[in-house]
Amino acid sequence: MVDDGGGDRHSRAASPELITDPTEKAEKEARNALQQFDIAIKLIDDWLLTPERPFKLRPSLIQQLHRIALDGLSAFAGNWRPAGVEILGSKHEPVGAHLVAASVEEMCDYVNEKWNQQTAINLAAYSMWRLNWIHPFDDGNGRTSRMLSYIILCVRSGQHLPGKNTIPEQISQDKTPYYRALDAADDAFRHSRIDVSVLEEMLSGMLANQLVEVYQDATGSNRGLDEGLT
Repeated sequence: MVDDGGGDRHSRAASPELITDPTEKAEKEARNALQQFDIAIKLIDDWLLTPERPFKLRPSLIQQLHRIALDGLSAFAGNWRPAGVEILGSKHEPVGAHLVAASVEEMCDYVNEKWNQQTAINLAAYSMWRLNWIHPFDDGNGRTSRMLSYIILCVRSGQHLPGKNTIPEQISQDKTPYYRALDAADDAFRHSRIDVSVLEEMLSGMLANQLVEVYQDATGSNRGLDEGLT
């Protein structure tokens, strides 16, 4: 499948990089990631504190998350890619640039229509996979999809998920399971099936890791949740 930054799969598009020094670029990416997470938490708060305003996934949210992640790094931050893109390290060929906007709208419609029918984990997994599959941006697709997925997981769950070792952070530490799960969803889609079960399993395990940290901090124990609660 596809990803960007910090792993062995990344986009190669025609747009020039605004920062070419590797160290400076890494520092800017880190600052942007912190800002993106802060904005995500604020957005989650806004939805949780105003239940009369139900969550609706809009393309503008996706563009906002991307704009923050790529601020100062790409001239196309927050904009759909204007041309094709090559995915190094992947067999996947993203949709043509002329199909990006419509594909993102279809993804949003799917999440909104399934909002009360599917679990939080399922919707988080679907949005993570589908945005990567569309690959609507020149760069930053992985970072945007992971934060979007986390927002959906929290809002659909109706709460801020406690724990410092968040799911996006866990994925950034080791992207191999993430790549494999995206590949599995891609393979299913090539056979005309939407199946994000491998991604669901991965996210479920990471959610448990995130929550067990809270348990361990509260109890002073290094035991896992299952062991501690039996």
